[in-house]
Amino acid sequence: MIKEFKEFISRGNVLDLAVGVIIGGAFTSIVKALVNYLINPLIGLCVGGIDFSDWSFKVFDATFKIGSFINSVINFLIIAFVVFLIVKFVNKLMPKKEEEEEVIPDNTELYLKEIRDALVNKSDSSTFNNEEPNK
Repeated sequence: MIKEFKEFISRGNVLDLAVGVIIGGAFTSIVKALVNYLINPLIGLCVGGIDFSDWSFKVFDATFKIGSFINSVINFLIIAFVVFLIVKFVNKLMPKKEEEEEVIPDNTELYLKEIRDALVNKSDSSTFNNEEPNK
């Protein structure tokens, strides 16, 4: 069982996934800091010094934190844009797939096609023969 687990863990895609999750977590904290400490204050300056992250309103006892929601949207957009740039960059680095060369069938396949066509032609001509069989 330990051997199977070791084989599972040592697969390339499992390790790649683990690295991606760890880097993604670290990247998320960087983006949150960017939004909370740089972007929100800049937006606050543009709208008259209002602390953007504290925007909220109440309906009866429910509090709707619009600022937190907008922070999450900004986080998502930044992360999505950076992932887009990374994928675009990696795609440029990857070698382009060359167009597959046209496969030339070997002689066996050509002969089989000729035989098939000959049989089809022969069966077509015999089915339209209107002669009655000899009794």
